[in-house]
Amino acid sequence: MGQAEEGLAALAKASAMRQRTGEQWYEAELYRLTGTLTLQSPVQCSTSQVAEAEACFLKAIEIARRQQAKSLELRAVMSVSRLWQQQGKREEALDRLSEIYGWFTEGFATKDLQEAKELLEELS
Repeated sequence: MGQAEEGLAALAKASAMRQRTGEQWYEAELYRLTGTLTLQSPVQCSTSQVAEAEACFLKAIEIARRQQAKSLELRAVMSVSRLWQQQGKREEALDRLSEIYGWFTEGFATKDLQEAKELLEELS
């Protein structure tokens, strides 16, 4: 909504609260959203910002896998796949997204899986 800096500040507060309370459930989503907002920052997106966002997405994937949170993993994989698509890494994006999408056996009417299918079609 054009308020990336405010969003990043809110996520920093949420992350601090997560660390204080020990709550880990949405840790992957916090990293994914941080990566997304980092790319949307009003400051011109630099190479370091792109690298930071990619690192956030990969950390989100790692955490989601460890927690066996496939929906959160799917979201993070879609985020990194979109970034890689913009960087010309279509094959890498397609491979990563195909792997997680293939895990699902139901729920294909959900928004996340519909968006994943559309992205797979774009990458193919």
